[in-house]
Amino acid sequence: MVLLLGCPKSRSASAGCGSDKDCKLERICIKHQCVEPSPHASVSDAAPAAMRRKLGGSPPFAMFGGNPQHTGRLAGAAPGKAPTERWKIHVKEPIVGSPTIGPDGTIYFTSHDHHLYAASAAGKILWKLETGDRIWSTPAVAKNGTVYVGSDDDHLYAVDGKTGKLRWKYRVGRCNAPKGFGPEAVRCDVDGGPTIGPDGTVYTGGDGVYAVWPDGTLRWKLATPHHVPTAPALAKDGTVYVGCQDDALYAVRPDGTKKWEFRTGGDIESSPAVGADGTVYFGSDDHAVYAVKPDGTLRWKVLTQSDVRSSPAIGADGTIYVGSYDHNLYAIAPNGNVRWRFAAADKIHASPAIATNNIILFGSQDDHLYAVSPDGRLRWFVSFARDVDTTPALSGSGMLLAASDDRTLRAFR
Repeated sequence: MVLLLGCPKSRSASAGCGSDKDCKLERICIKHQCVEPSPHASVSDAAPAAMRRKLGGSPPFAMFGGNPQHTGRLAGAAPGKAPTERWKIHVKEPIVGSPTIGPDGTIYFTSHDHHLYAASAAGKILWKLETGDRIWSTPAVAKNGTVYVGSDDDHLYAVDGKTGKLRWKYRVGRCNAPKGFGPEAVRCDVDGGPTIGPDGTVYTGGDGVYAVWPDGTLRWKLATPHHVPTAPALAKDGTVYVGCQDDALYAVRPDGTKKWEFRTGGDIESSPAVGADGTVYFGSDDHAVYAVKPDGTLRWKVLTQSDVRSSPAIGADGTIYVGSYDHNLYAIAPNGNVRWRFAAADKIHASPAIATNNIILFGSQDDHLYAVSPDGRLRWFVSFARDVDTTPALSGSGMLLAASDDRTLRAFR
């Protein structure tokens, strides 16, 4: 009896917890409650408890759109005249995800050949990691060097940026056909994002909107009727915005509950961008560019002559730049007036980006990368062998990186 009275009481789930050590078996401590880790997470090397929910977000420019708001700002100044190619890397299949530059200068890019690559600033491949299917997404790099990428094998991957070693992978959804074509086969593809929030949470799309903790466990999921192909964008208040193939833009609260939905007349495959005042900009297959207020009401709508799958970029003066399948790059004032259009020779699927010297860079399916002044004048262009559907990256030192369906990543200066 004395021994029993002298033993400390074990903590129950209902009594709360202070750390993972207070929980039994494999359970972890979330919001002072012991819960089972996500059954969908597959961890190659279990992340330490200190890593959970305590990691910072991403350095600037180290994800799609340059930041969680997807404003499309780049790290350096674009060349004033046509640059010279310094090196190129050949891979086996097209590159459709945009390259990313990590804080240490390492270049990360993906390919339809199922691989995530890391390359040095000199153009040497440092490592590659194979996934189970094609990769469409742009790598995102966290402050601790973890690289996140999605694959059509229905998984979100976390990879050590220095070694290429898999840290964990998380299966999105439970689609019966994890590979192949058709609505069911692509429903759980992880080709939207990933986007890293300020606290390190990773947001991506699949058969819904997912928020995943930095240790690979599920924070929350909001199911959607159809596939989410867009990279989630985060407003300053924590609201998450995604476009869906059910023709709707969804606004999701930080706790994963739906705030509102805004319906258009076509699929939304244009990742949203969030302006300084909270306005959300995006395109739709109904041939329009939309500006929606934070309360879900329409601010304005600009019609183009074809699908808008390019994601908008937002200039320092509030100008919105976005491409259309009607071959034009549009510059739109914050009030919805079209300032100018720049005509390419084919569809513009790629999302534009804005250099620190205000030059707008964008690719076209006419096999060119263009540089345009803020007034809409052509500065220069460089040619590729096939479509340029990716957004270029710029290092702080002025190295320009661009990729193409011609299976090459090229560096210019």
